[in-house]
Amino acid sequence: MITASESSWIAPFTGLSPRAFGKLVIALRREGADPVRKGRPWSLPLEDRVLLVATYWRTNLTMRQLAPLFGISKSAADRVIDHLGPSLALQPRKRFRSDTVLIVDGILVPTRNHSIAEQSKNYRYSTNHQVVIDADTRLVVLVGQPLPGNRNDCKAWEESGAKTAIGTTTTITITITITITITITITITDGGYPGTGLVMPHRRRTGEELPEWKQAHNKSHKQVRAHVEHVFARMKTRKILRDRRLKGDGVHHAMPSIARLHNLNLTG
Repeated sequence: MITASESSWIAPFTGLSPRAFGKLVIALRREGADPVRKGRPWSLPLEDRVLLVATYWRTNLTMRQLAPLFGISKSAADRVIDHLGPSLALQPRKRFRSDTVLIVDGILVPTRNHSIAEQSKNYRYSTNHQVVIDADTRLVVLVGQPLPGNRNDCKAWEESGAKTAIGTTTTITITITITITITITITITDGGYPGTGLVMPHRRRTGEELPEWKQAHNKSHKQVRAHVEHVFARMKTRKILRDRRLKGDGVHHAMPSIARLHNLNLTG
């Protein structure tokens, strides 16, 4: 059976180092994820329950496949995921340094629960999640509420609550010439957010070419914005983001929790 007491199981089944996994368990205990309660106690200690949830997200095994690995019934495995999953969610960052640059983009998560999903550009029933990262540290600072996958990013930015949570707290310093420096408040993104006030690449009109300075801006913008695509690639090593089966709030709890695991990977 798989157990957290054997450190060799942790990395392949969670994607975390034993050190990062230990920090996560300590943080969860401090946050009250393992309270003393009346009635029948959990058959697994907190460490093994965290390992079970992280294994489920990483492998996307069914309950019938996952439960025997931990020596419990499939209904018990389902209860562990439902109970502990929300406790692992990333808490949105509310304060930022004065020189922080944020990047926002939407990620589509295929979801079998059609009550919260719609067919999106990938032709699958998906949910749209607005993810905001710190461009410097590449840490996820916020995951918005899930919306149907056919929702445009410019609308999802506001409707998911991401716009309200972030506000106008980020700043970047842009040097126009050798001697002029302007400090403005921005959050950068791709070209799918027109009318939102976010900083997007310059668009070329039909039959016209962009001047060199705009091309240079687009090049630097693309290099910075690529950080969010790298974050998405790392998050998608959790196979749960390729085909989410559980109904209800499952996808809402999985995304911010996987973001927390991603941050732990980066910070150790």
